[in-house]
Amino acid sequence: MAATIPFSLIRNSSALISPRLVLPFAKAANHNFSKFILPIQSRRLPFSTGATNNEEAAAKAAALDADKGAPTIFDKIINKEIPSNIVYEDEKVLAFRDINPQAPVHVLVIPKSRDGLTELGKADPRHEEILGQLLYAAKIVAEKEGILDGFRVVINNGASACQSVYHLHLHVLGGRQMKWPPG
Repeated sequence: MAATIPFSLIRNSSALISPRLVLPFAKAANHNFSKFILPIQSRRLPFSTGATNNEEAAAKAAALDADKGAPTIFDKIINKEIPSNIVYEDEKVLAFRDINPQAPVHVLVIPKSRDGLTELGKADPRHEEILGQLLYAAKIVAEKEGILDGFRVVINNGASACQSVYHLHLHVLGGRQMKWPPG
């Protein structure tokens, strides 16, 4: 007996299901549903799983002042003008707990000197060493926090990624099962 796929299921989810996924099942069931499946116009889902409108607005506002060179909140944390819960520090890198954690472990890792590195998209060859040091510091943080067996490192780049502080920073997230896709 051949399996059938309800037409309504295909029609209603055509924007979410790739023809590459459905057609093999349709062919196996001796049905040709390809004429009913619309091509995917966008890989984005029709609902928001990411940031709230407030986060998006804050990111857009922060982007306006991104390259003006004014001190960021991270500069103030580095200079100890604003207290933070430091997890790791060396001569070039500082890691501290995020004040709005998105996981049981949520630590930010930043370079102590911005050197024009407001976002990853602005990286130049001169930044290679600090980029490596940031990733190595993320590993040290994961080890210190007991999440070395499973953690995520996230870098938001630009307003569309909801970057709200224009001083390159890595988010080290863990302590729970991470899901995919993120965002």
